[in-house]
Amino acid sequence: MAHATADEAESAWAAIREDAAHCTRCPLYRDATQTVFGEGAIDAPLLFIGEQPGDREDVAGRPFVGPAGQIFDRALAEAGIDRERIYVTNAVKHFKFVQRGKRRIHSKPDAGEITACRWWLDRERTLVRPRVTIALGATAARSLFGRVMTIGRERGRPLALPEDGGEAWITVHPSFLLRLPDPAARAAEYRHFVADLDKIAARLA
Repeated sequence: MAHATADEAESAWAAIREDAAHCTRCPLYRDATQTVFGEGAIDAPLLFIGEQPGDREDVAGRPFVGPAGQIFDRALAEAGIDRERIYVTNAVKHFKFVQRGKRRIHSKPDAGEITACRWWLDRERTLVRPRVTIALGATAARSLFGRVMTIGRERGRPLALPEDGGEAWITVHPSFLLRLPDPAARAAEYRHFVADLDKIAARLA
């Protein structure tokens, strides 16, 4: 794709997205409403990877449109990052959940599901060719690096990807902030998250 025109890149992305819509590489497709593929600028300098679609994303068919997505958008804006100029996706493209009455409760993807869905993430990264890839949370980091990564140890600094040497960063997933019961802790962690995004944005200056 090194010499592809913008139209060719968009066409290639649409073809990959269509293929992913029929994905049966792991059992998660059986219960999910639909595949939730990545979206954004095909020539984005920043590619963000989350864990998996949530309930809202599963229904809408778009990544990062639920409560965590709203926090993500606010943090991006504070860091001066235009969401229209980035690419956002998830390590796992189908919603994994446990049904409790009428509610669908998020369930963490396992290693096999992460590995199966790496097929699509690799294609997204190859097409977009971002300058920096950012893993939001442990599942995204595991997908990107192929092994368990400790967020506390690796957060806040550039890392080299094992396969292509590209630059990657690890930070928390915005949903982590939603789970913090203490308002003061939540505010502090949010500031830390924005600070991570500030550092990442500075790499493009």
